[in-house]
Amino acid sequence: MKHFETDRLLLIPSSIGDASFYLELLNTPKWLQNIGDRNVKSIEDSKAYIEQKMLPQLEKLGFSNYTVIRKSDNIKLGCCGLYDREGIDGFDIGFAFLPAYEKMGYAYESASKLKQVAITQFKIKKISAITIPENKSSQKLLEKLDFDFIKIITIPNDDEKLMLYEYKTNS
Repeated sequence: MKHFETDRLLLIPSSIGDASFYLELLNTPKWLQNIGDRNVKSIEDSKAYIEQKMLPQLEKLGFSNYTVIRKSDNIKLGCCGLYDREGIDGFDIGFAFLPAYEKMGYAYESASKLKQVAITQFKIKKISAITIPENKSSQKLLEKLDFDFIKIITIPNDDEKLMLYEYKTNS
């Protein structure tokens, strides 16, 4: 499967080999607060999450979730992906990083690259993004990526109010 790179980062399709990293990431306070508890409490849970939530879309569409790795030392920093999410028109871009690697430009760098690839390689015409109203840093990043706030929505099987952002290509 394709991987992508920026000056500082590699975006590698997430795999079972990333299970211990995702166990840590999915249980950080910000993930739990801003994205939600995915009930990933063990390595086995993490492997199952990757197998059930990430790999099927990767196999079907050729893109999904990417583990973000710093080139200089091969440290796994976070994730960034394009998701075919029920209730969202277009593909949803999302990102999350371990607390030690926040506020260093990695989320912008990886999401910017993935946005470019979505348009040029995957021919996606509209990219969406969702965030909770309390997550101001995510909103700022989406605006920096030229996404426009559209409206407050809810998605199927979840009554939480979410802010919907969209980026439409010119073609």
